[in-house]
Amino acid sequence: MDEALELNEYLPASLAAANEQGYLQFLWSAFQSNYEQGRYEFASLAFHLLYMSFVSFSIWQIRLARPEAFHMAMVGFRAEDEGKITECDSPFKFYEKLKESQIFRFLKLIGCNNEQVGEFAKFVKRRNKIAHPTGTVFFNDQQAIDDEITDMMREVRNIEDHMQPVITELYRRFLTESAQAEELQYGTFAEELSANFIHKAYMSMADLRHCSTFDLATLVDHPGQDVMTGLHAEVAALAMNEDEMEDA
Repeated sequence: MDEALELNEYLPASLAAANEQGYLQFLWSAFQSNYEQGRYEFASLAFHLLYMSFVSFSIWQIRLARPEAFHMAMVGFRAEDEGKITECDSPFKFYEKLKESQIFRFLKLIGCNNEQVGEFAKFVKRRNKIAHPTGTVFFNDQQAIDDEITDMMREVRNIEDHMQPVITELYRRFLTESAQAEELQYGTFAEELSANFIHKAYMSMADLRHCSTFDLATLVDHPGQDVMTGLHAEVAALAMNEDEMEDA
C-alpha cells in the first residue's frame, strides 16, 4: 500500500478543475477501499487508471513544452484527429481520440526507445485481461497486486526521470514570461505559481522538487530578476515543506 501511495507524488499537486480533482480522489478511494477489503482485482483497475492519468499528464507537459515535435509525432493520424488532439483542453480528453496503447508513442519525444515504451504500455494488456469476464481472478492475493504495483511504480519513476528536461523547459519559460509581463496576472507569487504553472502544466510535487533545483544564475541576463526570485522562492518553499513532512 505504501508504495502505491507514492504515486501521489507524481500526480498534480493541485487541480483547477473540481471535476478532475474529484475524479482522482474517487480513484484513490476505490483503490484503497478495495485493497483493504481484499478485492485486489478491482483495486488493480483503479490503480491502473491512476497510472494512466499520470501518463496523460506527462503527455500534456510534452505538448506544452514541444508543440512542433508533438505535432510531428501524430504522423499517420487522421487530420481531424490531429486537430482534436492538439486542441484538447484537458489531459483526460486525449483518450477520446487515442487508444490507451497509442498514447505511449509520445514518450519517444523525451528519448524513450521502443523497448521502454513497450514496458510502459504492457500494463494496458494486463488490464485488458482482467477487464473482461474470463472466469478467472488475476490478482487473487495481496502479494500479486503488490508485485504489480512495484512494477508500475518502477516505470512511473522511469518516465519521471525522462521528463525532467521537459519540466525544466516549462519552468524556465514560466519564469521568463512572468518576469517580462508588465505585472503578475495574480496578486501574489503563490497565486501566480499555482494558477499559471501548477494548474496549467499539471505539475506534481516531484516536478516541483525538480524545479526547486533550477539554477537562477542561468537567467541572470533576463529582466525581472525580482519576479523570478520571488516565484522561485515559492517553489523552493513548497519543495522544502514536502521534504519536512516526509522526514517527520
